[in-house]
Amino acid sequence: MNRKPDVPSLDHSFSDPRALRNTIQTVLLWIVALLASVPLFSVLYMLITRGGARLGWEAITALPPAGLEMGGGFGNAIVGTVVMVGIGALISVPLGVLGGLLLGAIAPSSRMSDAVRFVAKVLTGFPSILAGVFVYAWLVLGMGTYSAFAGGVALAVRMIPTVMLTAEQAVRMVPQRMKDAAFGMGCTQTQVALRVTLPTAMPGVLTGVMLAVAGAAGESAPLLFTALFSNYWIGSLTEPTASLSILIYNFSGMPFPNQIELAWAASLVLVLIVLVFNILSRLIGARRV
Repeated sequence: MNRKPDVPSLDHSFSDPRALRNTIQTVLLWIVALLASVPLFSVLYMLITRGGARLGWEAITALPPAGLEMGGGFGNAIVGTVVMVGIGALISVPLGVLGGLLLGAIAPSSRMSDAVRFVAKVLTGFPSILAGVFVYAWLVLGMGTYSAFAGGVALAVRMIPTVMLTAEQAVRMVPQRMKDAAFGMGCTQTQVALRVTLPTAMPGVLTGVMLAVAGAAGESAPLLFTALFSNYWIGSLTEPTASLSILIYNFSGMPFPNQIELAWAASLVLVLIVLVFNILSRLIGARRV
C-alpha cells in the first residue's frame, strides 16, 4: 500500500524559527520607520499649528511689516520666488534636456559625454552657497546690483545637474526597438533623438524638471549673494528681489512676535509649494516608459 507523501504545512506558526525571525525583523523595521518619521511629523505639526494660525489672505498678499508694525504679509516674497524659479527653469530645462539627450542617446560613450556626466554628478553635491558666490562674482559685480535675474541664474546652476541626469536616465529607458524602427525608416540620429526618444521619455524628463523646481524653491544660500531681499513688490528683473526662504531667514531672527509668526506662515507656504511639485513629479513619473 503506497503512503501519501507528507505535505508541508503552509500555516504561519511562531514555532517555526524562520517565521519567528521574519516577524521579529518586520516589527523592528516598523519601529525604526516610525522613529525615523517622528522628526518629520513633529516639524509638520509645528508648521501647521504655528504657521496655519497666521496664514490668511492678508499674509499671502500684503507686504512685509516694519519692526513694530502689526499685520503685513509676504506676498512679494511669493511673487519673487515664483519669478526666480521661473527664470531658473527657463535656463536649466533646455540645457538639461539637451544634455540628457547627448548623454543618453546621441553620444553616450564619447569622451565629451563622460566629461559632462562627471561634471554634472559633481555639481549635484556642490554646496549651494558656492553657486551663489560664483554668480555673485560673475553677474552681480558685473551688473553692479543684486537682482532677480542673478538669483534665477544661481538657481539654474543648481537645477541643471538634476534635470540633465534625470533626462539621461529617462532617455536610456526608451526601448531600443523603437529607435531601431526609426533608423530603419531612414531617420538620422538627431531625428531619432528629437522625434522618437525625447517624446517617449518625456514623463521621466518632466519628473526631473519637477524635482529640480521643488529643490530650487527652497534654496536660500544662493539667493543671499544674488537677489538679496526687498520689502517691496518686484518691479524689474534688475533689482533686489524678495524670496520666501530669505524672508524666513530674516524674520526668524527678529525679536518681534509679528515677524516670527509671519516666518512660520511663510515656512508652511514654502513646504506646501515643495509638496505640490513633489506630488506632481510622482504623478508624472508613474507614466514612465
